[in-house]
Amino acid sequence: MNIGSLFCGMGGLDLGFVWEGFSVKWSNDIARQACDSYYGNFGLRPICDDVDNVDFSSLPVVDVVVGGPPCQPFSLVGKRLPNDPRGGLVFKLLDVVKEIRPEAFVMENVPGMAASRMNGVPLVDSLEKSFRRLGYEVTQTRLTATDYMVPQRRKRIFILGCRSWKPEEPDKVVFAKERHDIDISRHDLSAKAAIGDLGPCTKPGERATYADTEPSPFARLMRAKRLKTVSLHECPRMSETDRLFVQHIPPGGNYRDIPDSLSTARILKFKKTGGRTTTYGRLHPDRPAYTINTYFRRPNVGCNFHYSELRLITAREAMRFQSIPDHFELVPSSKDLRNALIGNAVPPFMAQAVAWSIKKALYREPASG
Repeated sequence: MNIGSLFCGMGGLDLGFVWEGFSVKWSNDIARQACDSYYGNFGLRPICDDVDNVDFSSLPVVDVVVGGPPCQPFSLVGKRLPNDPRGGLVFKLLDVVKEIRPEAFVMENVPGMAASRMNGVPLVDSLEKSFRRLGYEVTQTRLTATDYMVPQRRKRIFILGCRSWKPEEPDKVVFAKERHDIDISRHDLSAKAAIGDLGPCTKPGERATYADTEPSPFARLMRAKRLKTVSLHECPRMSETDRLFVQHIPPGGNYRDIPDSLSTARILKFKKTGGRTTTYGRLHPDRPAYTINTYFRRPNVGCNFHYSELRLITAREAMRFQSIPDHFELVPSSKDLRNALIGNAVPPFMAQAVAWSIKKALYREPASG
């Protein structure tokens, strides 16, 4: 079976399908750095153009269309602009499915999409109804990454559709056992298990060596290519203020642990108003990471301080929390563009569970215990 991929980014969603035996016939993204990175890792050159300029009817026939349209219009992180044109891109996947009529489709987005409405109707319900009109059995589900072998408390909405059989939410226990021979209830997805085997961070452009420690079962999965060194484990730049802050934040702590005498006016305001658990957050070695977003080189927009070292996490550590394997490379670009590729990716293990469920639906088999 094969797939076509919209908004492919660096290929996190596509990699999950490849792990399930699907072949990528075509992919598309507007960002040059995404296309170049995708080509380097998959050996397939994406159509690097605005999705509105692509004639999908002229492309090879595919069994499944997948895509995660830009999530910024729906995200709870950053600005949610009501007239953001990117919000309309969720309908482009619907248009492509209508045009080429694949056997199945997958749409992924952030939970904030559920709060969006169109003509008074929840957007996700409107999309589901539209897909049903095209003849698809549809399942709308919200998945948590830690349920599918990803060391990150990331939640995402998936809309799954299939012509022949209604797709099911993938059973986390059955998936982990059947595909990886892992008991998910005992699988260590802590921050230490995720990144503890990575050695000291390096200077820019240098490859890092692994630590002389026994890697966790999760880390062994990330190191499946038996690499001796790893890229993108470069020490992040930090301001003197942030270096001072992290000295006062214990593992699992956040902005509340910064003394008032050192706090900025913004932090003092946060202390009065409460909430914002991940602001200036520091990882806890025995717990999964919070959601890895596109701003992980900034301590004030996420839980991005290392649990034992006085620094921010590296790009490779962020990729580990996303379950992106160590052999995956990114083309040189600005750090912000690179980090956007990482933070916007669908965690491949999560994607594999969805691909496993879609494959079951195509073969008319249950995806639950």
